[in-house]
Amino acid sequence: MKDVNEFTITQAVKESFRTEDGSRIQLLLNKLIEHLHDYTREVNLTHEEWMGVLTFLYDCGKISTPDRHEFILLSDVLGFSALVDMINTRGGATEGSNLGPFYLDNAPDMQLGDHLADGRDGVTVLVHGKVTDTLRNPLPGAIVDTWQADSSGTYPIQEEGQDKYDLRGKFVANDKGEYYYTTVLPKPYTVPYDGPVGDLLRAGNRHAWRAAHLHYIIRAAGMNAITTEVFFENTEYLDNDAVFGVRRSLIAKLEPVKPTDTFDFDLKIKPDAKFKFDFVLAPQG
Repeated sequence: MKDVNEFTITQAVKESFRTEDGSRIQLLLNKLIEHLHDYTREVNLTHEEWMGVLTFLYDCGKISTPDRHEFILLSDVLGFSALVDMINTRGGATEGSNLGPFYLDNAPDMQLGDHLADGRDGVTVLVHGKVTDTLRNPLPGAIVDTWQADSSGTYPIQEEGQDKYDLRGKFVANDKGEYYYTTVLPKPYTVPYDGPVGDLLRAGNRHAWRAAHLHYIIRAAGMNAITTEVFFENTEYLDNDAVFGVRRSLIAKLEPVKPTDTFDFDLKIKPDAKFKFDFVLAPQG
């Protein structure tokens, strides 16, 4: 019989999993067990603290819905999401940033030049740019999947009685790799803090504010997709975004539209402001 104690239990647990030697799943499980056990020993975790962690995780699951993913939010505020994004950004590609808890994968198809924010008040902004590979070759047909908060800092999915697909859309880049559309300028907002993640933030004396941003997933055939965000120069919370999503390379310069400005593409509505942001994808393999 093995003498399992607080020092030998880590190896015993690792050996209980019959994973293939040298496999990725073996590495992931072994390191998880090692770090979890080392943490527990280092802090001398009490029964009350252990049960508090389990209750917290249970509460995260209980408040989660298909439209609200509390575990993603937890990952975000702990910097876990940001770290995974940083590690997985491919050389030369646009840096990744947070998916967030409100992504829906079946956003409506939109036409280039459409207005994403019909019926919503606020500053109308022209968003445009190109999707290219790392050699700056355009990627015609690239999918620009975007979603955002409104001018009050609220996602329609959070508002009872609102169409959850408002302020969402998928655009297809033209033969020059260009995308362009208008929308309402989003405002900073707080991440949801009416649940267990909010309790965690309050316990750590942290604010819940996010810098204003637009979300994107960019896809193209033969390329690695990217999930990222675009922020705006000289706005609040760029230095202390609650989910650590801001990267210097993801900050765009927002400029007013002058009466003399002309555009090379058709728009459904005249914008008040504009910014240009190019997305770069790395090839697969």
